[in-house]
Amino acid sequence: MREASVDAGALAGITVIDLTRLLPGPLATKHLAEMGATVLKIEGPARDGQEDGTRHMGLTRADREAGRPSLTFRWLNEGKQLREIDLRSEAGRAELLELLRSSDLLVEGFRPGVMDKLGLGWATLHALNPKLVMCAISGYGQRNAWSHRAGHDINYIAMAGVLEQIATVDGDVAVPNFQIGDLMGGTQAAVSGMLAALLSAQRSGKGSFVDVSMTHEVWRHHVLARITLEASGRMPAPGRDLLSGGAPCYGAYRCADGRFMAVGALEMKFWRALCEALRRPEWIEQHWSRGLLPGSAESMALRAEVAAVFARQTMAHWAALFEGVDACVTPVLRLDELTTHPVHRAAG
Repeated sequence: MREASVDAGALAGITVIDLTRLLPGPLATKHLAEMGATVLKIEGPARDGQEDGTRHMGLTRADREAGRPSLTFRWLNEGKQLREIDLRSEAGRAELLELLRSSDLLVEGFRPGVMDKLGLGWATLHALNPKLVMCAISGYGQRNAWSHRAGHDINYIAMAGVLEQIATVDGDVAVPNFQIGDLMGGTQAAVSGMLAALLSAQRSGKGSFVDVSMTHEVWRHHVLARITLEASGRMPAPGRDLLSGGAPCYGAYRCADGRFMAVGALEMKFWRALCEALRRPEWIEQHWSRGLLPGSAESMALRAEVAAVFARQTMAHWAALFEGVDACVTPVLRLDELTTHPVHRAAG
């Protein structure tokens, strides 16, 4: 699959110390490694339970026989140097401090306060290496009433008001198999914050502390629902707003074979093309830009009519029909279909 188009040497010469575990931090530092940074991943002794838990996530019999960690761990930490340091010991902390004297960035994902208890807090590290950037990734931020609470992706998106919005028209919440909090609120927010801080450190000679709260980063990017609330004084009704299923021109429609087509005909020109392709010219003027209110009885009735049309043929039929139609209509692909689809094959 195609990786992001970033100069592989953009971060050449940058040294990163990675103390993170599981998904958000390790993926963030993998991205830095892909940009050319030297990343040293540090874990504590396995006997004390200080190793990264992803070593055992999805571990197969073949992995055990080969004496290797899981594919999850290998993939997330590809391109990094691995080292064991016991930060609970004085010698281990001294070893880390020596490494940090000449490093550019430290990333950690412990609960707030842990680094201070270890004698490795921001004040100590900044005094040791004034140019060092330190990034802390946590669920709720370093200074928050919930800072010390445990959580996972589902909790972060729940507390950011996102999970409530990922619901059917009946209000049933759907748990996405894409870690919005971990990946967008954690990984991507950390990468952008770290890159900005590194640039600032290069310009000023002074490092900074990057506080990434996965919950607050998801909330910060939950912009359209927040704008609706502020502008109208109402919460967007799950399954009935413009982008959540309340408009016939934007949604997922079940086909005869149980597969789905994704319709994103948000602009009038795309909706017109869709209606013409489906031979339903009478639908053309029934669009949100022409006054059809998302979530209204009229809008939901038309959505049911559109659904009935898509239900008559298979996904393959509709995919072939819309192949040459500029209407923002695509099949809903499974992961195992991506490598053979032209959009991914052409990208390498």
